[in-house]
Amino acid sequence: MLGPGKAELLELIRDTGSISAAGREMKMSYKRAWMLVEEMNAAFRDPLVASTRGGPGGGGARVTDVGLTMLRLYRAIEETAARAAASDILMLKSMLRDIPPQK
Repeated sequence: MLGPGKAELLELIRDTGSISAAGREMKMSYKRAWMLVEEMNAAFRDPLVASTRGGPGGGGARVTDVGLTMLRLYRAIEETAARAAASDILMLKSMLRDIPPQK
């Protein structure tokens, strides 16, 4: 329903006001970006992104209040998980070839 790529897409839509601009920033087609937005909107009770059609004045998109809340919660979960797993992640990184362990 929501992962790192979709969270980044939401942030870029929030920042640019555009699904196509957000997709370009992520090096993906408009079709792919739009498909991901549709998946997110379908997965939640309320839409995470609201869009208006293009035309003479141009279209646009905005992350809804629900989308902003979802994004904040997702980033908080990421931070909590990273803190909880920090020592295990450090151990895994120390086992990688040619990458010095981070402190």
